[in-house]
Amino acid sequence: MKKSLFILFILTITHTLFAQTKKVIADKIIATVGDKIILKSDIDNSIHDMQRQGMQIPPNAGCLLLQQALAMKALVLQAEVDSLPVSDEEINAEIDNKIRYFISVYGTKEVLEQIAGKSVFQLKEEFGPVFREQKLAQLERDKIVGDIKITPKEVEAYYSQIPKDSLQFIESQLEIGEIVVYPKASRDVETYAVDQLNEYKKEVENGSKKFEVLASLFTDDPGSKDNGGLYEINRNEKQWDPVFLSKAFSLKDGQISNVFKTKFGYHIIQMVSRRGDDATIRHILKIPQVSSIEIKAAEEKLDSVRTQLVDGTLTFGQAVSKYSEDENSKFTGGLISANDGSGNTSLSIDKLSDKDLVKMLEKLKVGEYSAPTEYADPAGKKAVRIVVIKSETQPHRENLRDDYDKVAQRAVEEKKNDALEEWFNKKISTFYVNIDKNYQSCPELKSWVDNENSTTVQK
Repeated sequence: MKKSLFILFILTITHTLFAQTKKVIADKIIATVGDKIILKSDIDNSIHDMQRQGMQIPPNAGCLLLQQALAMKALVLQAEVDSLPVSDEEINAEIDNKIRYFISVYGTKEVLEQIAGKSVFQLKEEFGPVFREQKLAQLERDKIVGDIKITPKEVEAYYSQIPKDSLQFIESQLEIGEIVVYPKASRDVETYAVDQLNEYKKEVENGSKKFEVLASLFTDDPGSKDNGGLYEINRNEKQWDPVFLSKAFSLKDGQISNVFKTKFGYHIIQMVSRRGDDATIRHILKIPQVSSIEIKAAEEKLDSVRTQLVDGTLTFGQAVSKYSEDENSKFTGGLISANDGSGNTSLSIDKLSDKDLVKMLEKLKVGEYSAPTEYADPAGKKAVRIVVIKSETQPHRENLRDDYDKVAQRAVEEKKNDALEEWFNKKISTFYVNIDKNYQSCPELKSWVDNENSTTVQK
């Protein structure tokens, strides 16, 4: 087995969920591991989805994907033997997240159902077994390699084996800090936002207007404006504001909430339908607009903070803790992190999506603090910030001094791959395996074919 495939399989399971909604006409079982089957459509649909995403398809894609599918089925079987726990709540939450992702891609739930040819309920039913298998495979994988660590000597040995011309070229990396203040709207402006929402609520309840039309015209939420304020939500999901969730799930079907406030602004919610912990809702958000007076006051406040930073009477960490109103600051110490969920604070300037930030950085040297500057956060809310470049690396070939963490991460993944390969070499013979004759010539499947039809009882 190729080690690289284990990395690919574990980090990005290639079994494509949405592709399952479009089964090919001709289908058959092409492999069996224990009581787990692999269909030809599983492989074909994954290839079709890779093509749809513009990925380069290797000539042996079918063999590679079948190898990964066999590996996943073996991990699932062992996870079942080991009685690794997976709760229905956990699986349902992951399915809901995936459905929401598809809705965001295709625009509305109705469009998704039209493209899939199935209702959201049917999609959730189909996704259930797939998600459960993926979760079990991941748990078993974690059990096998979860305790594997790596020493500095092992990192050095791994690095020394990399041909010099194969070392990665690292672009300039920046650590960027910011202190953010959100200007507060005046009481009159907040009152006006509340009055607007109360008027929208009245118009929907008396039948003169439709909630989705008002949301499309007047909501300040860019994430739902184009689909009439529609969201699919789950009571147990952490990404939603708790006040928003609590208010939503207090409503009956068709009911509209009173105006309420969250950290994002003022809202009204209409409950479209509810199914236990799942709900379809529409909402309208109004963000009270701040005037130049409030923005000026925030700039003056941060200008005073900047003076203390430059004079050295206040450290950046102290300023973040005392003054920054950005929620992420408490986790990163004011450093801007990558938006890919990795938490990485070493950023390449060409990968920054905040163009206003890029313009500010062009005028700064390491250690310099920008003037307080107005901007709009990702939610469209006006704010003022001070920015500082905490550190900067020059473009260079990968080396242990500057890039130890990156090298160490790859080294530990290779060590985990070795452990996985060793595990598979020991375990393959304990599983009943049957592979279709059309795939038995795949070099990637040699170890599976060699042990085909083994009837050894699992240990």
